Amino acid sequence: MLSTGLPQGAVPKLERPGPLRERVYEALLELITTRALQPGQHLVESELAGHLGVSRQPVREALQRLNTEGWVDLRPAQGAFVHEPTEEEADQLLTVRTLLEAEAARLAAAHADGAGITVLEELCAEGEAAVAAEDVDRAVALNAAFHAKVMELAGNTVLAGLAAQVDRRVRWYYTPVARQRGRQSWREHRELITAIAARDEQRATELMRAHTEHTRRSYHERNAT
Repeated sequence: MLSTGLPQGAVPKLERPGPLRERVYEALLELITTRALQPGQHLVESELAGHLGVSRQPVREALQRLNTEGWVDLRPAQGAFVHEPTEEEADQLLTVRTLLEAEAARLAAAHADGAGITVLEELCAEGEAAVAAEDVDRAVALNAAFHAKVMELAGNTVLAGLAAQVDRRVRWYYTPVARQRGRQSWREHRELITAIAARDEQRATELMRAHTEHTRRSYHERNAT
């Protein structure tokens, strides 16, 4: 087995056209975000290049960029490793996420129209189906899509921009607890949709705050026996 240990079929296809370095960067970031590349895992340039079908140079450039952004740690004489987030790092980011998402829920309750509510309901149904099928990867993707839709319905571009900056890290932290959160997470989504449809801003805010707090707590308790 290669030391990068990528699961079969995990490597995304590099879309063309577009700058190669950008496509390699996006591919590696996706592998890290979905935890196909695990925190602490050694990243060997030659092996990653082989997986992606590129030379080592764009892989090296991508790893340097990912190091700058905090996704990868470059260690002298050892090489590159996927960053292992501390509990404090996770807690700080998930706390910020709660603030952003709670405000988005309030604004969504104030502004959402029927079409937007329908999309939320459709995403929720798909998420429930993914959980029932034990398709964790799809459940994680649909969870991100649901929260992104709430943010879109909020109609505040500054808020959406701030949320986008933490979105991928939220997915990174959510993935290991997605199975644990399971059906309960989507029940909470259902309650949130009801509050948004009723234009109950206070209720929507409270539900989203509680929902994101449950995820934060689940992350910290993920290794408890």
